[in-house]
Amino acid sequence: MQQSLAAAEFAPRTTYLNTASHGLHPARTTAALRAVVEQTADGSMDQLRWFEDVERARAAFGRLAGLPPEQVATGSTVAVHASLIAGSLPPGAEVLVAEGDFSSVINPFTMRGDLVVRIAPLAELAESVRPDTALVAVSAVQSADGRVADLEAVAAAARAHGARTLVDTTQSTGWLPLDHNLFDYTVCGAYKWLLCPRGTSFLTVPEDGGDLRPLHAGWIAGEHPWDSCYGPVTELARSARRFDEAPAFLPYVGAAASLSLIEELGQERVGAHDRALAARFRSGALELGLRPVPGDSAVAAVPGLGEAAEQVEKAGVRVAVRAGSLRAAFHLYNTAEDVDRLLDALAGVTPAR
Repeated sequence: MQQSLAAAEFAPRTTYLNTASHGLHPARTTAALRAVVEQTADGSMDQLRWFEDVERARAAFGRLAGLPPEQVATGSTVAVHASLIAGSLPPGAEVLVAEGDFSSVINPFTMRGDLVVRIAPLAELAESVRPDTALVAVSAVQSADGRVADLEAVAAAARAHGARTLVDTTQSTGWLPLDHNLFDYTVCGAYKWLLCPRGTSFLTVPEDGGDLRPLHAGWIAGEHPWDSCYGPVTELARSARRFDEAPAFLPYVGAAASLSLIEELGQERVGAHDRALAARFRSGALELGLRPVPGDSAVAAVPGLGEAAEQVEKAGVRVAVRAGSLRAAFHLYNTAEDVDRLLDALAGVTPAR
């Protein structure tokens, strides 16, 4: 029977199968957060040390992405990063997105008002790229149902037509290793599979910056931030740090701790664990007469079963309802017993039609 990969780091009081909404904090992260909260209460905080934690988090994410830290920008949300990319496109540019993808990936482009946003089914995204497509934006793993995009095909089609690519890895980084070099930009909300506090996100860019404009550049975006506090910033950072938001220190102190655990375990090992649990659930759901979305993803959804979530919650199992489906997400702290508890809670349930 599969056991937790890091039992000493977690102590959930429920069967938590909702990482696709928010990951659990490891013990090391909780300890780091408690320490900095106390420091902000008693006046002993060291902001210079906190900046070091931001850089530790940046470098750790870069290693997970297979990129140097100079190509990683830090921020607070995926929508802010996507808005930066949207704001850098010329008027009239066509952006191709996947049908039903997460709104934070799509909405910044629709809000521009002067871009052409075209929608295609996920399975047809690569073949929908055309010569006048400027950017293809897609999530590596769909939030609603866990489907995994054929990113190699999308990247190849985009290159063939001279289009750039934006991949949201919020639902993948941490369990699904990806070669971020295949894409122009990636964005990642780190509070899910990377187990970081909410308010931490990462943007990766090409070595040359990918023609992005640092639209929200403040003093932190200067090559020498402490010399850029007043007046116009005369020299922007020569790295992706020019695209940074001013960091939320407490979340990033926690992020540095959480990312260290993911690195210690390795995404390959975590992914194998997570996918095996999800496969166990899909197999058991089929035996119950249910029809889970097929695939090899750590996120598993059963269409039409959203109304069963309340019954499942009463059994002490935390899941989510997305687009009418019951969604379960399996991560490194979950076990085979957690899967079986969910299946037991679903016995006799009939999906809505």
